[in-house]
Amino acid sequence: MTCQSHSASTLRLVPVALATQLSPGQRKLVFVKGKSVVMFNVGGTIQAIENSCPHKGASLANGCIDGTVLRCPAHGLKFDLAKADEGTAGGLCLHRFPVHEIEGMLMLQTDSGDE
Repeated sequence: MTCQSHSASTLRLVPVALATQLSPGQRKLVFVKGKSVVMFNVGGTIQAIENSCPHKGASLANGCIDGTVLRCPAHGLKFDLAKADEGTAGGLCLHRFPVHEIEGMLMLQTDSGDE
């Protein structure tokens, strides 16, 4: 299963946090254009996903992380945050946002479809 990525034509960078605010093992909930997005620092790599499980919409912000695998707190579905192009065994995909660090600021990459 391959999950879709953002289109290249209408990309925007939105500042969401200082890089120092998200140390390894930490998570941060941010809001971008009215959407709840949870950011995780997994082994020094920042991952950002929509704070909504694709199964039933449960918040993923309090999900357990084991290595790079996030488990939905509602129904236990597992998503590997390190494998951006794969969904679960059931074919469900997280809505992911690329993250860039620019001059100490974490910037979330969005497109016009995220508004």
